Amino acid sequence: MAASHAGGDRLGLLLEQFDQAREMARVRLAGLGDEEYLWEPVPGCWSVRRRDEATTPRAFGPGEWVLDLGAPDIPASEYAEVARQAAGGMSVDRIAADWSVSVARVEEVLAHTGAVEPDDTAVTTIAWRLGHLHYAFAGSWEWTFGPRRRDPKLMVDFTPSAASALEGFWATVDRWRDSVATVTEEQLDTVGLSQYPYGSDPDEPYVSVLSGANLEFIHHMAEVALLRDLWRAR
Repeated sequence: MAASHAGGDRLGLLLEQFDQAREMARVRLAGLGDEEYLWEPVPGCWSVRRRDEATTPRAFGPGEWVLDLGAPDIPASEYAEVARQAAGGMSVDRIAADWSVSVARVEEVLAHTGAVEPDDTAVTTIAWRLGHLHYAFAGSWEWTFGPRRRDPKLMVDFTPSAASALEGFWATVDRWRDSVATVTEEQLDTVGLSQYPYGSDPDEPYVSVLSGANLEFIHHMAEVALLRDLWRAR
């Protein structure tokens, strides 16, 4: 493991934040068993399932087990992100491709004013949240530091085994972190250093991509921690 950058530089601060979150997550995930990993606290959860048992229209994965994924849309919680993309110069066509929705849907979101309704989205299991993070970090490494060929959604062999999932997950996260530690100040400001195909990475300076990766890791790990608390108190 590469040493964390000390001091107040941008990369050092982002790495320090990520390292702290990663160590907290390791502690919170200790002892995770298969039953808890796959626990569905309410009906209609998204999870990791056998391919022939998937109920969501876009479930994906390279092997027998796939990760649930529903129909494409822009959730209300992401309206501000769409507005930010448009303000940053992304065309409506590019935003629509980014979110896999129609141009009309993007225009509807951009025209929205006032408060938004809460999202009516599925609850996801610990297995789903870890799988989601796993393929995102695998793809981020591939499309920033790797050969930029493989589809991120086909890079992770999802599994019903908590131990196997965590082993692969931490190996992927650690490889990504070690590569990030080599990024230069110039590369932090490089737009498109990451060409990750799902999202706005190609249109952003890499420092913004890293900040988003930290946020994604922290908020999903917080959700996992809450699910563990609920499992213990069920």
